[in-house]
Amino acid sequence: MSLIFQWVDNTLEATGMDAVDALRAFFLLAAATTISISIPASLRSRFLVYGPRATSASISTGPAPPRPQEPSTESKGFLDYLATWQVPHSYFTQFYVASLLSSVFWAAQLLSQGVVFQAIATRVSEEHQRHSMSLTQVLVCCVLLAIQGSRRLWECNAFSKPSSSQMWFVHWLLGLGFYLAAGVAIWIEGSGTLLTERLTIVDLQMTNAPSMKTFFLVPLFLVASGLQHDSHHYLYTLKKYTLPEHPMFRGIVCPHYGAECVIYLSLALLAAPRGEWINKTMLSCLVFVAVNLGLTAQNTKQWYAQKFGQDSVQDWWLMIPYVY
Repeated sequence: MSLIFQWVDNTLEATGMDAVDALRAFFLLAAATTISISIPASLRSRFLVYGPRATSASISTGPAPPRPQEPSTESKGFLDYLATWQVPHSYFTQFYVASLLSSVFWAAQLLSQGVVFQAIATRVSEEHQRHSMSLTQVLVCCVLLAIQGSRRLWECNAFSKPSSSQMWFVHWLLGLGFYLAAGVAIWIEGSGTLLTERLTIVDLQMTNAPSMKTFFLVPLFLVASGLQHDSHHYLYTLKKYTLPEHPMFRGIVCPHYGAECVIYLSLALLAAPRGEWINKTMLSCLVFVAVNLGLTAQNTKQWYAQKFGQDSVQDWWLMIPYVY
């Protein structure tokens, strides 16, 4: 027990933050790092593009884009070497294994007020503990995050196709880190309540009538989840490297990415502590999601334009119509 407390203390002391601020910083720093890598073409093409988007399209009706300035031979060789550190794209499934296992682990820790929960929750500042989620909020949000992880894990297995695609190993590490951190972020702003009121199995009965916020946001979460599921199923049945024609994809490059952003937005609003309109830790989690999916959607649109012609997707939104 003392080793866990000491490790948490040493980590937070090194950052000069409490547990809540450290989580927020992790999500925002990861998002900022991803953006910084996406700006230079020499980094973007090597480290951010993966799957079919990493291959040059065989059809292009538009003029060739200007060639970016090449880095020096020395730096180019080092970047090429780093880019070879790849793992199979199928490792995406491990993200949702981590997400589901994290949900199960934290459910056990919260119900038993276990050692790891105590080590983290007691390192939350009094200011953050004062504005805390209710037990009902913690329960609902944890269940919804577990549903999200379970559905995505099932889809990864049910909708998978043999593929030789790969991704940079840092993508894999960052993805695992994100889902493990999200498992903590979903309840951490409820630390003040969880330390003073014990969460029990009885709370699962949910006998109280839902608030107006819950009444609106839980269906929003479920609708976004359904739209994302339908998008994934359609892409699975789509002929390889064909421009999508499903109504959900009409004018939108990646509607399933937009749905994922709505999923995390609904969680951030549902998890808002007392006196707050949004949960800032889950909001920073949403920023990470939006940045990563937004950049991938941009790469997808460019790939579509190269393969099917610029006019085919010129006026398409990336993820959410009239927003982005």
